[in-house]
Amino acid sequence: MPGIKKYVAATAATAALLGLPTVSYAVPQGRTAHDTARAAVERGTTGTVTRTVPAAKAPTARIVAPGQRVRVSDGSRIWLTEEGKHWTTPDDPEPRFRSVVDGNIDLGAPGVSLQAEGLGGHYLLSGLYYGGTGTASRVTVRTTAGTVHGRLLELGGSPGWGVWYATVDLPADRGKDGLDFLSVVVRDTEGRIYARLGLN
Repeated sequence: MPGIKKYVAATAATAALLGLPTVSYAVPQGRTAHDTARAAVERGTTGTVTRTVPAAKAPTARIVAPGQRVRVSDGSRIWLTEEGKHWTTPDDPEPRFRSVVDGNIDLGAPGVSLQAEGLGGHYLLSGLYYGGTGTASRVTVRTTAGTVHGRLLELGGSPGWGVWYATVDLPADRGKDGLDFLSVVVRDTEGRIYARLGLN
């Protein structure tokens, strides 16, 4: 479905996500946890060994230099400048541009946009995100074919906005109907919603 393009933008809300540490203990070979505890009580001693496994550090956006081309898996190229997002696709090598300085978006309010381009048997998904609280960490796009996980790009110096992108294959059973895009959610390093776009 070449040439299909959708342009949308919206405002985001906030939410929270909590995590718990992991605790584990070991039992000597050939004995059960019950036997070990009973032996300790008979000796008049008790003991507990715990080990806290630190949570993995949340990812953050890839920092790129102005004009640095980032190659997407389908051969598209995306780059950022202080003025906004630029990109090309294998089907259209002519650079395109989405501004962050033309007054069409409010960098002071949480928001995320979606651009979906049909390229043969897949879509290139991308957009801007901006204005959220915290440090952007992950982006997910919910579609009628499932959830797609994307990547984040930002310029150095905390400009207050960034670009996300992903690719998704068009399921064979969808035929000419394509995909429906339901939501785009960017979360921060604490798992809270940084920006959200609801489409359906």
